[in-house]
Amino acid sequence: MGEELPKDASGTMIVFGAKTIRRKGVDEQWFFSVVDIIAALTDSANPRNYWNMLKSREAKSSGVQLSTFCVQLKLTASDGKAYNTACVNTEAAFPTLAELTADRKIVGTGCRA
Repeated sequence: MGEELPKDASGTMIVFGAKTIRRKGVDEQWFFSVVDIIAALTDSANPRNYWNMLKSREAKSSGVQLSTFCVQLKLTASDGKAYNTACVNTEAAFPTLAELTADRKIVGTGCRA
């Protein structure tokens, strides 16, 4: 993800497969919506619920709070309004992606959260 941060990076989206992932540039870093990453990588009908369940399961099983890897940034939702959204930079995305892989609910498994 070595692309340069544009001067006006807020509200920018990227496409991953057929899904869009919202991102925002802050302090010369890209931050990506966790819920959008989950939607792109899983076949979950409700990625927000999937994220909440994943955080809860990980906290119970290992004591790790996945939300500590996140920052809350205002991103524009489909209704056009900006809401605080759990976001990760590229460094923090890797533990989150590892949890998704460990959860074995990646696209193609037929499982849903």
